[in-house]
Amino acid sequence: MPNEKTTQALAALDSARADTEASLLEWLRIPSVSAQPAHAPDCRAAAEWLSRELVALGFQARLRDTPGHPVVIATHPGPGGDVPHVLIYGHYDVQPPEPLELWKSPPFAPVVTDGPRGPRIVARGAVDDKGQVMTWLAALRAWNTAAGAPPVRVTVLVEGEEEVGSPNLDAVLEAEKATLAADVALISDTNMWDPQTPALTISLRGMVYVQIDLKLGDRDLHSGLFGGSAGNVLNLLTRILGDLKDADGRIQIPGFYDGVAEPGAEQRAAWEALGFDEAAFLGAQGLSVPGGEKGRSAPERLWARPTADVNGVWGGYMGEGSKTVIACEGHAKLSCRLVPGQDPEKIVEGIRAFVKARLPADARFELQVFGTAPAVSVPLDSPWLKAAEVVLQEEFGKPAVRAGGGGSIPVASSLKGILGLDSLLMGFGLDDDQVHSPNEKFELSCLHAGARSHVRLLGKLAK
Repeated sequence: MPNEKTTQALAALDSARADTEASLLEWLRIPSVSAQPAHAPDCRAAAEWLSRELVALGFQARLRDTPGHPVVIATHPGPGGDVPHVLIYGHYDVQPPEPLELWKSPPFAPVVTDGPRGPRIVARGAVDDKGQVMTWLAALRAWNTAAGAPPVRVTVLVEGEEEVGSPNLDAVLEAEKATLAADVALISDTNMWDPQTPALTISLRGMVYVQIDLKLGDRDLHSGLFGGSAGNVLNLLTRILGDLKDADGRIQIPGFYDGVAEPGAEQRAAWEALGFDEAAFLGAQGLSVPGGEKGRSAPERLWARPTADVNGVWGGYMGEGSKTVIACEGHAKLSCRLVPGQDPEKIVEGIRAFVKARLPADARFELQVFGTAPAVSVPLDSPWLKAAEVVLQEEFGKPAVRAGGGGSIPVASSLKGILGLDSLLMGFGLDDDQVHSPNEKFELSCLHAGARSHVRLLGKLAK
């Protein structure tokens, strides 16, 4: 059960619900789109907004400039004495809102609307990640109101380039090692199991993201004059991409499954006990036929098996009407989600070998590598994980699900590799939050339950 100070902080938090919501709406109005250069001033404005909020809570805060967007770094000694040191990570940048015509309200004019589960905030960044950052920021505010300080030592690290692969974050981690040294990293950028059931993410898939640039010949050709004699780069490219998987969904990149372990019987039984409803999971997205490897359960395919997906293909004529042309250039973007045991650099070389082995003599290609990150696993005997399980049980009245994460949070691997920190992944998003899509939303029930959970967690860690 929470102690007296935690109970007081929870009361302070509950009395400030309207302020928490208003604060989030204010931050969401800043269009901090990291991928679009025109929004660079907005990214800085979003960082400055958060820095001011932390200073108001007694933090020493600063913006650390990078070649891209600034990083917010803030520190608070807590109550003093021998207390744990928690590094809290988040990101203030958001995905581009396009296509704008699919939004029911402007993406940077956040609104509170009624949904099937009650009120929700709709805006770009509502859940990814400004809303989830607000869960712990509101908790820090509550502790400041109740006790004048957080009950543990806290360092905040919030970046502005997560949505573009965090190209400058590792350099910041290396340069700021002394400031960022802590006992554990706390990240809220993941999901609950369902609206009533909390989850702790115990694994995250890694990532390799590349672009294939393929050329065949010196120029585009008339398809009547040269068709039947000249090779077609787009036919070649799509044939190569079609070879990525066999009929059973197994990925054909050389060495792709090297190091991938098969789940044990105990793990399979735990997944089975979750009762994951894949039909409902897909149905909410307008789908009915599962993809991925045949003979594997849905949790296994989502959490413990690697993937390779074509994210975009282009070349030739793509304007209105017709143009009978045989293109000489074709391009494709490919992402692979990795699991523990896979080496991202070896996967890149495997992709290179896969494409090269399928090229005719006239073809040439380049492989652009946009990002690599290994998979992350959370130690199951971690005292931080166990503390989080206790407080989530208190808040929700039921045990937290230990779930795998199908997505990637590259900073988790960087925090481990550079700072030696394990991450505690306690998030409050939902599968239907439409992350990266039009009409992104965050349920107010999740916002407030997340904030209460963070109040409880900080109090628990202080013990």
